[in-house]
Amino acid sequence: MKKFSLEAVVGLFMVAGFLCFAWLSIKLGDVDLLGGETYQVSARFGSISGLKKGATVEIAGVKVGKVDGIRLDADSYEAEVFLDIDRGVVLQEDSIASIRTAGIIGDRYIDVSPGGADELIGDGGRIYETESAINLEQLVSKYIFENE
Repeated sequence: MKKFSLEAVVGLFMVAGFLCFAWLSIKLGDVDLLGGETYQVSARFGSISGLKKGATVEIAGVKVGKVDGIRLDADSYEAEVFLDIDRGVVLQEDSIASIRTAGIIGDRYIDVSPGGADELIGDGGRIYETESAINLEQLVSKYIFENE
């Protein structure tokens, strides 16, 4: 009887340890198993140079979402970016999405400037006003070679 209770306690301890490990992995991996905490909008850019899946989406410097996916639109040859926005954040129809750089050579992120329209962008909606990424190499080479 004593051996059985010791084995049961060790077994429960192991199960609790595995559950804690799974919870920690999900939280650190930023995985949303249940969904429903975000809604998705898309935006099209002429250039997204350096933007990656998982990049942050910010409004006024506050993280409000992340980049969920990127694909090339074969018809317009524009990059279509899918953004997961927190449910508590509402975007107006005339919001502007811009690709910015964190620091001089930092990671790219999307900065959303809210609009003033009464109509809101819902799940599956689209941000029409966008500003593409600035290619620093192009600017430098243009400046160098135009002055000669």
